[in-house]
This record gives sequence, structure tokens and C-alpha cells, in this order.
Amino acid sequence: MGRNEPNFKKTKYSCYFTYVAMSSVFCVPPMLFVTFREMYGVSYTLLGTLVLINFCTQLLIDLVFTFFTKYFNIHKTIRIMPLLTAIGMLIYALVPNLLPQYAYAGLVCGTIVFSVSAGLSEVLLSPLVAAMPSENPEKDMSILHSLYAYGVLFVVIVSTVFLRIFGTRNWMYLILMLAVLPLISFVLFCTSPMPHMNLTQENAAQSGTRSKGMLLCVLCIFLGSASENTMTNWISGYLENALQLPKSVGDVLGLALFAVLLGLGRTLYAKYGKNIAKVLLGGMAGAFVCYLVAGLSPNLVLSLIACVLTGLCTSMLWPGTLILMEEKFPNPGVAAYALMAAGGDFGGSVAPQALGIVVDTVAESEFAANLSQTLSLSTEQIGMKAGMLSAAVFPLLGTLLLLYMNYRYQKKEKQ
Repeated sequence: MGRNEPNFKKTKYSCYFTYVAMSSVFCVPPMLFVTFREMYGVSYTLLGTLVLINFCTQLLIDLVFTFFTKYFNIHKTIRIMPLLTAIGMLIYALVPNLLPQYAYAGLVCGTIVFSVSAGLSEVLLSPLVAAMPSENPEKDMSILHSLYAYGVLFVVIVSTVFLRIFGTRNWMYLILMLAVLPLISFVLFCTSPMPHMNLTQENAAQSGTRSKGMLLCVLCIFLGSASENTMTNWISGYLENALQLPKSVGDVLGLALFAVLLGLGRTLYAKYGKNIAKVLLGGMAGAFVCYLVAGLSPNLVLSLIACVLTGLCTSMLWPGTLILMEEKFPNPGVAAYALMAAGGDFGGSVAPQALGIVVDTVAESEFAANLSQTLSLSTEQIGMKAGMLSAAVFPLLGTLLLLYMNYRYQKKEKQ
């Protein structure tokens, strides 16, 4: 075992690098929403649909692995996973450039392909890291989840600089450049040994899904993911259109700082955190306040701060719910993790899509036309603010759910 330790360390670092590489799949497309609207005439509803497709595809992968894990060659699946990401990004970049009349179809096809890989990474990377020999497995898992946020930061900075220098009309070359990262992951996994992964604990997961407590955890991660991913997907467009900030400024001060606080929250919990139930409750309540301030405040700086602070508030909502599940259901098995990922992906798909629908509906309404004259705002700005306010319902429901869950578990402990 000692002789294989350095090799498994390489495998662990491959997982870490892959999480960073996968962050481009989530954060770059939303940064290009306004560009797609201007270049190809794609509506906000259809842009939100891209997010919906992304997460629904991941949701499908999660559900497949929840029930059919034993039918897959897990090690081969892990190795080809980054290659699928690169292929999807190539389709995403090349079809709109070569066939602009089919631009949206190309975006949809590319999204589906790299979303399959994203779903696989959510389901398989955590148990892969957990399967490796380690003196501190909890720290390894915390690092894994933290690196997604820091990957977002890296990708946002690189993307902002690229688009600033070469212009948004050359966005496809940025995607092609970022596609190199998953190709590196593919090479790393192909040259790294894979530890044995115990994927046979399905009975524990299935019994957990029948319990009320497990279902509450799935609902909690649904609302937590909705709270996080709505801001992740719309902060760039919101700052640019609703608050009228220049795109490069909005991306750096908005999405990049959001990612910093997202990663910082997870890093701080890994080092100092305890009592995850209280952390989750505070995060949900804080996110609710942030969405309200972002949507209602007429002050640009205050709205910007609220958008960014959402990153800190939502930082533990996804990984923290997994920790809570582990506390209440020891040794849940890979299928249970896949089910939790399904709940999170469903929340991440429904919420951004709903915001896009609200923005388009309100912006085209007579109510917005009348209100725009009173507030000296465009109908699109009013639609954006209405969308941000509507998104506050997810952390509000999450706060109420966690209050109930904490009451339920405290009552159970006293019995």
C-alpha cells in the first residue's frame, strides 16, 4: 500500500485539476449570455433554457447512477469523462461560428455533451477521492469542493482579460482555449491508477430514500443549489444590464468576487467549521436577504455587494447538505450521493430558467412599461430586478425548511 501511495496522490491531484477544468462549463456560458443575445438574437428565456438543459442532463446522469451504478465500468467512465467535456466545448464553439443560422442548436448540442461529463464528475469524483488512502479524508473532500469555486475565479479572470483584449465577437476562441483543460485531465486520468471503489451499498441508499429525513435532505440541497446557481448564472447579465456596469467590470467585481467568497466559505468551514445545521440555516437566511437587497436597492454599490455576498451565504449549501446527510445517515453509499446530486442539479436547472422567464415576461408587460417612466429605468432593467426578487423565494423556502429540520432532529434527539 505504501508503495502505491505516490501514484494515488497523482490520481487525487487529477481529481482536483478536473474540478477546476469543469468550472468553465458552468461559469463561461452565463458570461456570454448578453453576447449571444446581441450576436444571434437569443431571448433570455432561451438563454435560461440552456441552463435548464445543462442541469437536466446532469440530473438524468445522477438518476441513472442512483439506480444502475453496477452496470458501469466506473474506471473507464472516469477516464473518458473529461474527453466528453472537451468534445462538448468544441461543438459549443464551432457550430455557431461555422453555421450561424444554427447557432442556438449548436449551443444546445454542445451543452448536452459537456453536461453529461459534468453530471459524471459530480457523481464519481467525490467517491473516487474518498476511496483513496488518506490520513485526513475530510480535508481532501473539502479541498475538492473548494477548488470548483477557485476554478470559477481562474476562468472568470482569464475570460474577462481575453474578451477585453480580443472582443466578445471572438468568444468562440476563448471556449476552444479552455477546452484544453479537460484534455489535460483526460491524459492525467489515463496515466493514473484507480483505487477500488465500493459501489455496492445500494440497499442503504434505497432505504434512506424511503425515509422522510432523506427526502428532506434532497429538498434542502434542491433549494440550496437553486439559491447558489441562480446568482452564479445571472450575476454577469444582471450587473451588465440591470445595473449598467461595463461587462469586464461586472465580471471581475461580480462573478469573480462571488467565486472568491464561495471558495472562501468552503475553505473556512473545512478549517474551522462545526454545527453544519446552524451554518446551513444562516446561509439560507443570508441568501434571502441578499436577493432582496439586490432586487430592491436603487443603490448600485449596495446591489453589487448583495450579489457578491450571496457567494459567501450559499457557499456551504450544497456540500453542507451532504455533510448533514452523512451525519443523519452514516455510510449512505454512492447511490445516495447520486440522488443528492440529482436534487441539487434539479434546483440548479429550475431556478435560473424561472428567472429568465420572469425577466422576459415582466420586461414585455404593460406594468413594466408604466413603471419604467416612474423609475427612469428601462423595461429590461425592471424585468431583471423582478427576476432577482422572484429568486429570493428559494432561500426563503430553504430557511423555513431548515428551521423545521432542526426542530425535527432536536426533538428526535430528546426522545
